[in-house]
Amino acid sequence: VTTLNHTSVSHMVFHLLGIPGLEDQHLWISIPFFISYVIALLGNSLLIIVILTKSSLHEPMYLFLCMLAGADIVLSTCTVPQALAIFWFHAGEISLDRCITQFFIIHCTFISESGILLVMAFDRYIAICYPLRYTAILTYTLIGKIGVTIFLRSYCTIFPIIFLLKRLTFCQNNIIPHTFCEHIGLAKYACNDIRVNIWYGLFVIITTVVLDALLIFVSYALILHAVFHMSSQDARQKALHTCGSHVCIIILFYGPAIFTTLTQRFGRHIPPHIHILLANVCILVPPMLNPIVYGIKTKQIREQAVHMFFPKQE
Repeated sequence: VTTLNHTSVSHMVFHLLGIPGLEDQHLWISIPFFISYVIALLGNSLLIIVILTKSSLHEPMYLFLCMLAGADIVLSTCTVPQALAIFWFHAGEISLDRCITQFFIIHCTFISESGILLVMAFDRYIAICYPLRYTAILTYTLIGKIGVTIFLRSYCTIFPIIFLLKRLTFCQNNIIPHTFCEHIGLAKYACNDIRVNIWYGLFVIITTVVLDALLIFVSYALILHAVFHMSSQDARQKALHTCGSHVCIIILFYGPAIFTTLTQRFGRHIPPHIHILLANVCILVPPMLNPIVYGIKTKQIREQAVHMFFPKQE
């Protein structure tokens, strides 16, 4: 009975190792993690404050950017403090329920970000192809409905995975070689057949992130078609400039995610710590760089941020 109890208890608790093979480097690895988290937290908070407090920025593009900044804060906060606790205090112990909650928030937020980027591409398409009807189409009511739809889509697609994980019996190793919990990473430790988990996980990725990326590509193809049919060179440059920062954000978001997926599928000879580091790059880099890209490339945000810190300087 004692052995049985011990086994069941050990599988209600898992141990996150951090970055396996680089344990002696954890303190050094924690420095970029900590810096990127502070930048993400301050940058995105500043972006939200500037957009919400300045009525001149209450335009659809900035309101969507505000949603993206909020999602970035959630994504960083859900993962980085946990990683830092492992690096600094070897505090990698995590209960099964907390592990499932963490994965749920990460995946929900990631899919929400993908949805927000798609809507931002749609916003740029309307702004360039139907400039006179822009405010009539993208009303505050519609923006609110879009925000709710993005959240509901990510919630409803990820929610069934909780039950798919809860039905499993974890009887194998309870040491997870990672800094955070993920669906298949956790399911691998079950003694049941996890094919349903694998197929459903694939279905979620294809119907959300992959579909969003394809629709973004289509919207930009339509935008470019419209831009190159503009008569004036000045109008063309202005239209392309408004899309510049959004294209940078898209590359930052989908680039590492695609690269990580490809290395996981085809990089059998790549050491495990590289996979873990790449998975962290997907979560660390976009939240840190999004506010910087928009802050540098968007004149209105830059001016309002400067005005907020230095009110007397015009």
